[in-house]
Amino acid sequence: MSNCSHLAELAQLQAPRLSQSVHREECTQCFDNQDLPSGIDVCLTCFNGGCLSDERHHAGTHAQRAGHPFTLNVKRKLKPSPQRPSDEEPPAKMKKLAIVEDREEDKYTHVTTVKCWRCDPAQGAELPPDAQLQLQSLIDGTMRSISSARQSEVQAWEEEIVPCEHTLTLEQFASSHIQASGLAHCQSCDLKENLWLCLTCGSLGCGRQLYGGVGGNGHGLKHFEESRHPVSVKLGTITPEGGADIYCYVCDDTKLDPALAQHLATFGINVSTQTKTEKSMTELQIEHNLNYDFSLTGEDGQALEPVFGPGLTGLANLGNSCYIASVIQTLFALPTFQKRYSAAAQHWAACTEPLPADCVECQMFKLADGLLSGRYAHPASHYAPAAETPVFQAGVRPGGFKALVGKGHAEFATMKQQDAEEFFGWLVTVLRRQAKKAGRPAEAEPTEAFAFGMEQRLECSECGRVRYRVDSVDNVSLAVPARETADRQSEAGKKTYEEVLLEELLGNLTSPEVLEYHCPACAKGVHAKKQTRFATFPEVLVVHAKKFQLVNWVPTKLDIPVVLPEDDILILDKYIGRGLQDGEVALPETDASDAPAAPQFDAGALAQLEGMGFPLVRCQKALLATGNTGDAEAAMEWLFAHMEDPDIDAPIELAASSNTSVSFEPSPDQIRMLADMGFTSAQARKALRETGGDAERAVEWLFNHPGDTGEDAAVPSATPAAAPTSPPGSSALPAKYRLKAFISHKGPSVHSGHYVAHIRTAEGWVLFNDEKVVKADDESVRNLKRLAYLYVFEKV
Repeated sequence: MSNCSHLAELAQLQAPRLSQSVHREECTQCFDNQDLPSGIDVCLTCFNGGCLSDERHHAGTHAQRAGHPFTLNVKRKLKPSPQRPSDEEPPAKMKKLAIVEDREEDKYTHVTTVKCWRCDPAQGAELPPDAQLQLQSLIDGTMRSISSARQSEVQAWEEEIVPCEHTLTLEQFASSHIQASGLAHCQSCDLKENLWLCLTCGSLGCGRQLYGGVGGNGHGLKHFEESRHPVSVKLGTITPEGGADIYCYVCDDTKLDPALAQHLATFGINVSTQTKTEKSMTELQIEHNLNYDFSLTGEDGQALEPVFGPGLTGLANLGNSCYIASVIQTLFALPTFQKRYSAAAQHWAACTEPLPADCVECQMFKLADGLLSGRYAHPASHYAPAAETPVFQAGVRPGGFKALVGKGHAEFATMKQQDAEEFFGWLVTVLRRQAKKAGRPAEAEPTEAFAFGMEQRLECSECGRVRYRVDSVDNVSLAVPARETADRQSEAGKKTYEEVLLEELLGNLTSPEVLEYHCPACAKGVHAKKQTRFATFPEVLVVHAKKFQLVNWVPTKLDIPVVLPEDDILILDKYIGRGLQDGEVALPETDASDAPAAPQFDAGALAQLEGMGFPLVRCQKALLATGNTGDAEAAMEWLFAHMEDPDIDAPIELAASSNTSVSFEPSPDQIRMLADMGFTSAQARKALRETGGDAERAVEWLFNHPGDTGEDAAVPSATPAAAPTSPPGSSALPAKYRLKAFISHKGPSVHSGHYVAHIRTAEGWVLFNDEKVVKADDESVRNLKRLAYLYVFEKV
């Protein structure tokens, strides 16, 4: 402790603003945290968090580079648990469900010290006690502020529920009062729970069956289809404060009814006397996801052995973040990612971002350091209440990474469960944008290990001419056919499905299909044969097994077993395409005056329909069938009426356009402009087509469709046969792969349930189940591998 000659500068410091992130739990560049003996130093200028490790010294480096001399050292210690006297009576039986806030100050003691790094550039010099007292308001303001982790968590959990035109303009018909709770039941069946009251006419209908066992026959939805009354409220969720689950069937979303008390009074319901007796939809989903877990015992019933060390660090679940953990663990098991993010010190020395928390590269290096170093892979004492209980890790918390990567994304910024395959695609896109922004060559990035070309061959049935197109993709999605077995009662009435060979799925993908086509050579509508094959092969092949079907218009995941080849070895040689062959004649370039007009769709209406789970081609057909005016409600009605059409999923047939109505084809300069922002040429071309060449709207469209690769089989591309650049990947044979990892999912939907990753290591298979990392049982691996959602193969 010493006298500081820089105290005059302290008067310029201000407590953090309400919206400002304060990184006081852990370092923004590694996972050292406030629970370590040295604690964390929080910069009192920008509130960055830095560690005091001798090897990494991130606090000192930040003070030197930023020129911010003062920090607040924060150490946290767990308070001893209060012991209840033996003669004290146990608490009364809980009669009501109550959520009590788990306050940090009740569990921990914080020790804080202000330091000056100009006085001691090595470790920071503690200010004298009198100076500490003068700074008490600044210290208190820093400690009382919402921490960065808590702030991002609160923002992510907050779901903005707003009114819609249907709740604001609701018309009600006179109706008799409904029966009291416990006596009321669905008007079409005997269900007395999960009841929805139509706020227009007072009809009571049961909801859809959701979240693993909540009963429902969908009679509330049926009432809407028959009456078109849009808004319903879930009985049992009404609170005296006027809260309730309000659902608008037209918008197909949860909405707010500002006049709920008035609307309920029409049916004799006094809001002030209501008691919440059923869980809300959000509570049901969270509970459902928490209850889904993968067994941590082997087939013999013995607990699986926890493992620790480099590459065996768990990721703590932040709340529905298992889809992130499974993808991240898989990526950092690949040599390309391990090598790319091994030189953290070099990046930190050269990084130009003021705050590491705002740098994607810093957060990727932080993850690599946390997962691969082994420093944080040690047992957590709170997992061992009994000697026979396995001791797992606490796991590192990827909060900073999640907040940054999900920033600005409508889905990944929330705390809702998401699709692991979609997150994989989004993360690859984010990393590529970051590389392009930094001016790094794409070939040097680890994401290029996934990239390869898929060849699309189109052959006219009349003239025999052909057209080739190669699209750059990062994974291959295989539709898995659902063939029910004869034994439907094997698991309490649950449907079972025949197993499908992975080779059959690849054969289906690469088999020819016939579509309607306007041939520019024949100048008429003909049938054309379209075939998809591999133009090149990636270093790492990601296979997405699509196992879904629509149940009550909700995409539902099916447990269809997929059988991999022997020894997990996949050979793709027979699926390679060869491009334009000797003797083949290329189709001429499409004449704009005769070409079929590529229809343009309202992006908002299309996004609304896709958000309901309908495939893109169905959404486009529905909009076309209803005049393509952007009326999502009319298109939805058309979809419901044509779900069983045999050609509902067939490509759209385009009629030849007149000279006054031509399809828009963007110029190379327009495509290049969007490609410079990190999008692929295919994505840029489709976005410009969808928006009539408006670059600003095209960028908005791209951000609203992050999973769209730009491929659209319904509109054959006018791209020349000779691509200007070679596709990524290699066409060298043999194309031989071995299974490196697979991501499994348990639950009825990709937006609920639980994800885990199995990864092959030198010592055998390891199961990564959030923070729990264990040796995987061979029999469990064999069983779960058949039901996996994503497969990751390495080229050998």
